Amino acid sequence: MDPTSEIAPARPASTLMALRDTTQGIEVLMVKRNRAASFMGGVWVFPGGGVDADDDGEILRSHARGRTEEETSAQLGIDAGGLGFWISAVRELFEESGLLLASFVDGTPIALEGAVGERFAAHRAAINRRERSFEEVVVAEDLVLDLAAIHHVDHWITPEAEKKRFDTHFFIARAPEGQAPLHDEGETVAAAWVTPADALDRHRAGEIRIVLPTIRNLRIIEAASSVQDLVARSSELSARPTVMPRMIMEADGPTLLAPDDEGYVGGPPNLWDAELFPEAVRRRAIKENPPLG
Repeated sequence: MDPTSEIAPARPASTLMALRDTTQGIEVLMVKRNRAASFMGGVWVFPGGGVDADDDGEILRSHARGRTEEETSAQLGIDAGGLGFWISAVRELFEESGLLLASFVDGTPIALEGAVGERFAAHRAAINRRERSFEEVVVAEDLVLDLAAIHHVDHWITPEAEKKRFDTHFFIARAPEGQAPLHDEGETVAAAWVTPADALDRHRAGEIRIVLPTIRNLRIIEAASSVQDLVARSSELSARPTVMPRMIMEADGPTLLAPDDEGYVGGPPNLWDAELFPEAVRRRAIKENPPLG
């Protein structure tokens, strides 16, 4: 990066890994971004995006249960606004995949099938057409957002060399029952349940494209025996790691490196926490992560 160029600010963002137990092990929901997208077009990711003003607003906060502002902000290491990241994770999961971590105010789970399913499909379509906001849907349906189901895992910041940057917190949650994911046909063009091993194998074979933060979080999931095991591990962490990858130039284009990769030089100190990434699942990203260009 040109040392005289201005570093773009990193927009606060949330990413949610929806998980389910199967006979093949844990599966995680992944979506493929539209190739026309201005950021990571054509890449397979977990549902997520920037934190909106409404996410940290009074109305959505009043419909959220299971987490407090003090608890969430402390966990993220910020002075205020932590609850907005959890709410953003719920909203992004619904917008990009159709899964909704919420219930009706009387405690009835939301089963997205039949007439109820059609109604929420219409809500989601209107949100993605920008005709209605997530906040308006939550108020109209009198929903309770289930933040207790969402657990913080780690924190990634886009390298300073990038023009479009995000300050992203990654979360996990068990997928709600009675709901089936469907891509939004806008930002995302496909959705699939995959085991981490299958996703990584397909990535190495060149069948799909995933990037470094996704690779590392797939490794976290792969190391757990069940969704409950992964939730327990995340809940017991003394601190969540913050990672700012470094971008290096190779003959075939730029490559991202994490702090434990050969060739990673400089960057903020103490970014890596081996507590979450045991040696058994830490591998050299430079050999797994193809060039970005």
